[in-house]
Amino acid sequence: MRYEPLSKDLYIQNRKRFAAGMQAGGVAIFFSNDVLPTSADGTLPFKQNTDIFHLTGVDQEETILVVFPDSHLAKHREVLFVRETNDEIAIWEGAKLDKTQATEVSGVETVYWTNSFEKTLRAILSEASCIYLNGNEHTRAATEVETRQDRWNAWVRKEYPNYRIERAAPIMHRVRSVKQQPEIDQMQRACNITRQGFERVLKFVKPGVKEYEIEAEYMHEFLRNGSRGFAYTPIIASGFNACVLHYIENEDVCQDGDVILMDVGCEYGNYASDMTRCIPVNGRFTDRQRSVYNSVLSVMKEAMTLLRPGVSLYEYHKQVGELMTKQLLDLKLLDKHDVEKQNKDWPAYKKYFMHGTSHFIGLDVHDVGLWHEPIQAGHAFTVEPGIYIRAENLGIRLENDIIITEDGFVDLMKDIPLEADHIEELMNG
Repeated sequence: MRYEPLSKDLYIQNRKRFAAGMQAGGVAIFFSNDVLPTSADGTLPFKQNTDIFHLTGVDQEETILVVFPDSHLAKHREVLFVRETNDEIAIWEGAKLDKTQATEVSGVETVYWTNSFEKTLRAILSEASCIYLNGNEHTRAATEVETRQDRWNAWVRKEYPNYRIERAAPIMHRVRSVKQQPEIDQMQRACNITRQGFERVLKFVKPGVKEYEIEAEYMHEFLRNGSRGFAYTPIIASGFNACVLHYIENEDVCQDGDVILMDVGCEYGNYASDMTRCIPVNGRFTDRQRSVYNSVLSVMKEAMTLLRPGVSLYEYHKQVGELMTKQLLDLKLLDKHDVEKQNKDWPAYKKYFMHGTSHFIGLDVHDVGLWHEPIQAGHAFTVEPGIYIRAENLGIRLENDIIITEDGFVDLMKDIPLEADHIEELMNG
């Protein structure tokens, strides 16, 4: 395995935490993702469904988990189904987990082959009162492709129409959003590898380099340190490109005098990191670039201190908007009249800072969490304010990943160069 796996003890505890949120007599069913086709006989690299991974640690296709805490048979309180392996599969694709290995990974004692799922489920449901079906209920999800979970959910509803259906997602969002120490450690590994990539790039960048060459430097460092690559499509945006929030072409030449915005992060063991740094192409910020940079950095540092247990994310974002407004006034990008006449639903600062400051992070880069509930210790967030000045071909965003504690936060990226002077020193050292 490319990455260091976490102990089955984590997955045992995760299932217990999920089961504690279920109603009496409930059966929950989780399905792995598909291996997605491209064209001809091609496929995309397999990416496991993060919910079933969080509950089992199994990083393999055609996997199913059934959780039934109230079963009168102890062996059916947790059942894991994995793809049956054989010599031919081992030759062509590599060996899959056998039943013993699946138990060692997940801590689930009862393991069957996937082809026995329908028969086994019929027996399990004979004493159940409701069925928990999972689905992608992320607030920003916009899925057009039917997933394996969607297909099987439809099958369950058709085959068992008289059962009450409950939603697994709200329980999963609560369980997954509070990170356990092994998860935090895995996220720290991802952040450490991301740091190595950034430090490599600081030595590489110079006028005339292409954005995709910088992307390649990150990928090289990520892969050589056990990551499978980027946790999300990287943004390497020089000059005006930095003012396009989701610029992913990474195709232009970096010009002398411009600043490069790099929103990148590696995954490690399926856990994401999410970093943004801005560096001068020629190794030196102009006075104006430094002023905007330091304004963003000031908001970032203050925003981190606002994220603490009990705080409303809605109120937090309002407070960050007030911090940003002050900086934009100081930069002469806004004046008092702009603020006095602003629309409360789209404040004046949104002209230069259009996106949110923080989102949950974990197994997904935009991880699941309950936005309407107060922040808790164990929540993991990005902190990423930005200022985008299209008229000046200048976009600055800075981003770190933090873990909320009872009395503050832990910055997982505290060792990644951030201060403007430090970046210049490393680029010119």
